[in-house]
Amino acid sequence: MSRNTSRRAFLKDMGLKASALPFLLNLPGLGFANTAKPKQRLVVVFSPNGIVPKNFWPDEAGSFTGEKAIALKEILKPLDPFKDKLLTLHGVCDKVRGDGDNHMRGMGCLLTGIELFPGNIQGGSDTPAGWASGISIDQEIKNFLAKDPATRTRFGSLEYGVLVPKRADTWTRMVYSGPNKPISPVDDPYQMFAKLYGKSRDREMLGSILDTVRDDLAKVEKTVGSEDRKLLQDHQAFVREMEQEIRDSRATAQNHPVPVLEPGIREDNDNIPKLAKMQIELMVAAFKADFNRIATFQITNSVGMPRMKWLGINEGHHELSHEPNSNEPAQEKLTKINKWYAEQVAHLAKRLAETPEPGASGSMLDHTTIVWTNELGQGNSHTLDNIPFILVGGGLGYKTGKAMKFPKVPHNRLLLSLAHSFGHRIDKFGNPDHCTKGVLSLT
Repeated sequence: MSRNTSRRAFLKDMGLKASALPFLLNLPGLGFANTAKPKQRLVVVFSPNGIVPKNFWPDEAGSFTGEKAIALKEILKPLDPFKDKLLTLHGVCDKVRGDGDNHMRGMGCLLTGIELFPGNIQGGSDTPAGWASGISIDQEIKNFLAKDPATRTRFGSLEYGVLVPKRADTWTRMVYSGPNKPISPVDDPYQMFAKLYGKSRDREMLGSILDTVRDDLAKVEKTVGSEDRKLLQDHQAFVREMEQEIRDSRATAQNHPVPVLEPGIREDNDNIPKLAKMQIELMVAAFKADFNRIATFQITNSVGMPRMKWLGINEGHHELSHEPNSNEPAQEKLTKINKWYAEQVAHLAKRLAETPEPGASGSMLDHTTIVWTNELGQGNSHTLDNIPFILVGGGLGYKTGKAMKFPKVPHNRLLLSLAHSFGHRIDKFGNPDHCTKGVLSLT
């Protein structure tokens, strides 16, 4: 009997509505969860406009633990609690050239590893460009996992965002389902909530989702073991928290008139920290329910201009990133900005680390690898050398807890390594000229 058939039969036999199914898919005791193989997950987190190298990269290769432990620089200090699960990869470079400026190629080639099509989007160079000419690695791995019933999930991948422009151009999209096929991230948490837990069209209907399934979940609770019952209770608690967010947002809108926007809290600059936390909670909940095993989290976009007033910074990020290294006040502000991004990565790692892996030992961070990256190595030079690639977690089996240095290797080799870690043994990805030396070893 197919899994879909058994699900339908279970709902019918129990007298349950189909709306209860999203809450039941990851219960090992019901046989719906994909537990045949240990789960592996990948999250790619993007922040823009390069970094401050002197306050980011470790001075040398070596271990982050032990008697001769390397200390983390200021930007990476939020990741210190996870230094035994941390990998820093200095010397990984985006060697893809062709049309477009470095912001465009840095973004469009970041996960695809291949040139941009010719196009009419004019950037800061003499040559305009179009979309990337290949699939991105996250979607490549998603498609590979979908071929095996043991690793196939409801969504395969989910694309989260924070304040990503609605306009679609080469600076604002990094995920591609194929050549010329960018995928837009969902940057409204309520829209993502609806995608995960229902197809409601507005906040009022979203607020009633739990009411429609509460009785059904209560029926199931009586029939499952303690582990499954705990998972059900966690799902219900999560949805109640989201309902409270909806009520709070509606009350705010009533007390302080705002323009008519898409459902959810206002998507504006000052709400970036709140939006980021909400998206992280949704991501962890979706992983826990095994809705997907691949995710991307794009915070703003290439050439992004957030003004991080909550850090006491009023200038736009991209504006500051163009300041010379000799401008110490600007370097200090850029360090604060990138440290804030590191804090978001650390918060995601913390949430995964404190969440037990459903149906297995350890935490969800033990089964997840977070890759934090950027479109540039440094903003003022627009270099595509030493692209930041910071890995956290144990999902892909890499030997963590160390700083690694490479001799300016193509980032295609890292993309190959991500695929191989899932058992997808491809010998090239993106531009094959950058894959001649094979997988980048991270052992």
